[in-house]
Amino acid sequence: MGPGIRNRIAGRTDEQFAALIRNGQGGMPPVEVSPMDMQPLLRYVRSLVPRDERPVLARLKVQTTDGKTLDGEVLNGGFDDLQLRTADRQIHLLRKMGERYREVTSSVDWPGYNGDPGGNRYTTLSQITKANVGRMAPKWIFTLPNASRLQVTPVVAGGIMYVPVGNELYALDAGTGREVWHYRRARTRTPGGGTNRGVAVAGDRVFMQSNDAHVFAVNRFTGELVWDTEIADARQSYFSTSAPLAVGNLVIAGTGGGEHGARGFVAAYDQATGKEVWRFWTVPLPGEPGSETWQGKGIQHGGAPTWFTGTYDAETDTVFWPTGNPSAEYYGDDRIGDNLYSDCILALETKTGKLKWHYQGTPHDLWDWDATETPVVIDAKWEGQPRKLLLHANRNGFFYVFDRTNGKLLLAKAFVRNLTWASGVGADGRPIKLPNQEPSPTGTRVCPSQDGATNWFSPSYNPATGLYYVQTFEKCSIYTKREPGTWEAGKEYLGGAQRTEPGGKPERILKAIDIQSGKIAWELPQPGPAESWGGTLSTSTGLVIFGEEGGALMAADAVSGKPLWSFPTNQVWKASPMTYMFDGKQYIAAASGGSIIAFGL
Repeated sequence: MGPGIRNRIAGRTDEQFAALIRNGQGGMPPVEVSPMDMQPLLRYVRSLVPRDERPVLARLKVQTTDGKTLDGEVLNGGFDDLQLRTADRQIHLLRKMGERYREVTSSVDWPGYNGDPGGNRYTTLSQITKANVGRMAPKWIFTLPNASRLQVTPVVAGGIMYVPVGNELYALDAGTGREVWHYRRARTRTPGGGTNRGVAVAGDRVFMQSNDAHVFAVNRFTGELVWDTEIADARQSYFSTSAPLAVGNLVIAGTGGGEHGARGFVAAYDQATGKEVWRFWTVPLPGEPGSETWQGKGIQHGGAPTWFTGTYDAETDTVFWPTGNPSAEYYGDDRIGDNLYSDCILALETKTGKLKWHYQGTPHDLWDWDATETPVVIDAKWEGQPRKLLLHANRNGFFYVFDRTNGKLLLAKAFVRNLTWASGVGADGRPIKLPNQEPSPTGTRVCPSQDGATNWFSPSYNPATGLYYVQTFEKCSIYTKREPGTWEAGKEYLGGAQRTEPGGKPERILKAIDIQSGKIAWELPQPGPAESWGGTLSTSTGLVIFGEEGGALMAADAVSGKPLWSFPTNQVWKASPMTYMFDGKQYIAAASGGSIIAFGL
């Protein structure tokens, strides 16, 4: 059940590996090994092959249709397709053409969690349109062993799709779904379980986080481990569930643990070495700036996790990272004040991690309303003038538009009907709270529910329509409070509980929001219990693709919301769709249940 040791040390020299053995790392203690014994030990470890490592099938020399000769290792293949890795460690995806092979093309990739580092799941691919979307059908399915209700968005680079689950990573031929290689490491017991929402690709590396709060890089052609860095000590309630963000020469990552009293932070690591470059803590230490917003002992285990993927604006060289709720979330007596930097959008200088500006949607959060919803970077006219904007539909029920260069709030408007905790947002940018909405010992009805008006499932924006597309919840919770007691590592630190409102009528509604006014342009209610968490993808051809409540992948008209196509997967959605161009054909792929399904015309 252990990880593939050979792959974990493939990127180390003998001297580096020997130092690792003598010094130890993480939970592995240092070991004294004599110089005489070290070399045989190194040779033996490098010879180990994990039980599930895919063997090289054969060596083959093939002729391509453009006159080349490719000589390499056969990784996998079928009647019409072949995966060949040549001596330069490049993977060639081939299709049989008579006695020769044609190398496929991959013209438009999806290299990160949202495709666009700015977070907007909008594509200019134009092959699938309103006129022909009715002909879209599954092209291939890949089922991940021992996986269920995947939350991942696949990533595609150079014709290879990368799909993580838990502490495993699969590389697939993006045209057939056929496995290329599989990387696996042991899972540990953490509060985050086996959830993993995605990876990032840059150069020849795939960057991923493990459930025990590590960030690591593997070679994207071979699946060999390049480096592995511990972000935080998993024994102190830290874990990781989401995709890192690759920006320039950095990979940026956060951690979970807000429900367990772990102090949040976001950190950047060098893509080449894994060495930490900077770290921004989301809960200040006592005496530091911002600590005055924590009155009481709650600051000792403040939470404000950074578990969800941020976005990036190249024009201002700024990373926008969302943060989660304070710990002991339903009990605020021990943390009087706003509790910075919980429930915030952080605008960070990319090279240093220095804070440029922040906005806190829910000061002194008592309802578990993380701001961990995608901040979307767009350029659009505002009051007739070009402006650099940031869009954010918050779990607390308000839709925000910011000037992303300075954090100025331009618009804040409720986007759900069931909103009882605030009457609006004031000129000072703070919510205008309503009375009797705090959790109580006997229970308080509050809307939105603990799930939020929306959540981490992805929104999208279409510049042609001026509409922002987001899946929403209309439901409420009963919140109760109690003293959280003594903090213990690995255990929940909630300060109360919540339950869905008895007798309520929850709804799942796709909404199109006019970003200029915050008004709902159209909405598409979906029958069902409002339990699905699928996001949206919008296209330049006037489509919105989304996972609907009943378990189907659906396409709707981006202007009117009229349903145009659906395919029943009969799964509860926990992931958002993406798109890519492979070998001249547009594909739309999504994680459904324990499988990846790729659709095309």
